Amino acid sequence: MRTWTGILKLALPVALALAGGGCATAPVGDAPRAAPPRVDAALAARILALDPERISEGDVRDTLARGPTPQIIGLHGGIYPVHLAMTDFAEFLIGMGYPEAKVRHPGDGRYSHSPYESSEALAGLVAWYYERDGVRPMLVGHSQGGMQAVKVLHTLNGAFGDRVRVWNPLADAAEDRVTIVDPLTGGTRPVLGLSVAYATAVGAGGAAFLLPNQWSMAGRLRTIPDTVDEFTGFFLEVDLWAWNAPGSIEAQPYRQNGAATVRNVSLPANYNHVFVPVTSHLAGDPGMRSWINAYDPRRRDALPPPDGSSDNVLWAADVWHSIKKHWCLEAQRLVRAQRAGRATAGTVTAPARVQ
Repeated sequence: MRTWTGILKLALPVALALAGGGCATAPVGDAPRAAPPRVDAALAARILALDPERISEGDVRDTLARGPTPQIIGLHGGIYPVHLAMTDFAEFLIGMGYPEAKVRHPGDGRYSHSPYESSEALAGLVAWYYERDGVRPMLVGHSQGGMQAVKVLHTLNGAFGDRVRVWNPLADAAEDRVTIVDPLTGGTRPVLGLSVAYATAVGAGGAAFLLPNQWSMAGRLRTIPDTVDEFTGFFLEVDLWAWNAPGSIEAQPYRQNGAATVRNVSLPANYNHVFVPVTSHLAGDPGMRSWINAYDPRRRDALPPPDGSSDNVLWAADVWHSIKKHWCLEAQRLVRAQRAGRATAGTVTAPARVQ
């Protein structure tokens, strides 16, 4: 691991930052918005030929990375400087072949969001990315950031209000509208009810419930609404930060309350709550990298990882498999819409303003 992991260990006693919440930035006015570019015929054919459950390193490099790519919205935990762990995970994704621009924030370049940011702003950000890219974003949350990822899903589902403004990351402000032009249909639709392709949380719950910005998640954390296609909840066998131990209420599994696919995955007891996302070393090891690329969660125990520094490899492999899968599925959706002549291309006109 990097030398800054020692800094993380020393900083664990630092008090939680209770301030945060939403921004009071005034909404920005309407402006022309970029729609996703058309995928050329040769690349489109290669994308459609992919099997989402079996994406190789070559498929990533030669096909997916050349086409439409979902924005990954990382959500780090709440104790400084634990955000460095999610930075390390972002470096893992880049090392595995994910385009760096789709891991970084397009405004300030950061790799992850604070759990103290407004869930309404993050939900509005989902809409902004989808309208621009034509593929739905993915949410990856760690610790309190995992709770925030689930909170964003509930926000998109209308749990905290009946409308959500689009959030522009370049201006870092809400836009004066609650609708977008759907890039797959060309029609106008509300932000409310949008879904993300994939979301995941590791180590969510426990002490985070004591924070005022997460009180609204009591009774909601383990219930996953229909605003995500697939959700994976990761539990450490013993996790004192998340108050998770065998038989505890915090060990209850995630469950869907509609049609979302929900998976619950247990990680070994020797995994450390703080350091689970520290994974960049895996991408730099050819053996580990090959094992991760071949990993299939349906056959999790088929072949153990190779010798080497395998810290957090099961979490990294499972998340990477899901990211590749939904990256492929989203690209295929956009290609099919473009072939059918439904998808928008180029600059779109402004949707309805907030009244």
